Amino acid sequence: MTITPVGPATRNDFRAAAAFFSARLAFQTDVADVHAAMAAAAPGFILVDSRSAASWEQGHIPGAIHLPTAEIPARAADLLDPEVPVVTYCWGPGCDGATRAALALAEAGYSVKEMLGGVEYWIREGFPLRTAAGDVTAPADPRTAPVAEACGC
Repeated sequence: MTITPVGPATRNDFRAAAAFFSARLAFQTDVADVHAAMAAAAPGFILVDSRSAASWEQGHIPGAIHLPTAEIPARAADLLDPEVPVVTYCWGPGCDGATRAALALAEAGYSVKEMLGGVEYWIREGFPLRTAAGDVTAPADPRTAPVAEACGC
């Protein structure tokens, strides 16, 4: 692997950077935006938990549907409307399960985004998790979640 040294930016770098960050925003979202949309009557997307059955049972985001990545080719058409965008999530930033699920859904013809942070950051921001015993909420982690209503970004 070749690592390009960091140095002064060239005039063309800003165009490449703009394209890169624009693409990220087109295909990724964060837990705060997903939470805000899910709180609306019609979020405009279907939230897909791509983790295993055991992980789903341990706790999942309310309103999500369970569709493990390996089952996407066989079950997506039965569970998802191809006209409705999909947002995928998995465990967290150290896991690329949501990325693999998003890729499988995109290859199947779905409009899809990946939720950055996964269920880990959902919990860390103090949002509810659905369990067999009911919904549970932990206090927001002040190191990862804004103290005020919004972070201002």
